[in-house]
Amino acid sequence: MEERIQKILARMGIASRRKAEEMIAEGRVLVNGKPAVPGMKADPEKDHIRVDGKLLRRPEPKVYIILNKPPGVLTALEDPEGRPTVKQLIGRLKYRVYPVGRLDFNSEGLLLLTNDGDLAYRIIHPSHKVPKTYLVKIKGVIDEKDLNRLRRGVMLDDGMTAPARVKRVRMPKAEKNSWVEVTIHEGRKRQIRRMFERVGHTVLKLRRIRIDGLELGGLGPGQWRYLREDELKRLKKSLKMQSNKRIRE
Repeated sequence: MEERIQKILARMGIASRRKAEEMIAEGRVLVNGKPAVPGMKADPEKDHIRVDGKLLRRPEPKVYIILNKPPGVLTALEDPEGRPTVKQLIGRLKYRVYPVGRLDFNSEGLLLLTNDGDLAYRIIHPSHKVPKTYLVKIKGVIDEKDLNRLRRGVMLDDGMTAPARVKRVRMPKAEKNSWVEVTIHEGRKRQIRRMFERVGHTVLKLRRIRIDGLELGGLGPGQWRYLREDELKRLKKSLKMQSNKRIRE
């Protein structure tokens, strides 16, 4: 059955759909010896598809990993500057996996890695509105006025943010700083940090604690595990429901 090239590459774990589109535009994908073009379709059972000169084989088994990323680790598989990466935390695996979205170098918490490009695309793309929740420690005490600004959306240099779910979190001992739980469905670069900077507060700590109901459980910093079957089913069911809702809208 024919499918769009970028969907085939995503399903086979080569790259996310967005990345696959970039690879096609760069001329890195050939179909039956000719460069693929955006929107082109092919049948992976009949057509010869090559990526960077390598012939695509049968799809690898799908792998889903949850990692508790510590601060000071790059969300990447390699770094030319020699900084620690998440690949070094998960070690050698039989199948190559990729981070789903990003956590910046100094942020920590829940990170998914997979070779399921279609699932990764649905989690990352803002049109699917997948909720991602963060626990944020900020400098100073934030008032209700600024919390409401974040809830409505604030103007950043790349546009207005979507409304966010924001609530103050009470910590065991009193501090001169604030802890805030924030849920967003966008994934702009350093978005949470920039949102708080916009209302006058510097982020001191940033930890992702949840992606669409999926949590770390007892994983310590730097630890990882494979997703349980029930977690994966629940995540896929939720993504499907959100996708159907998006179509109706």
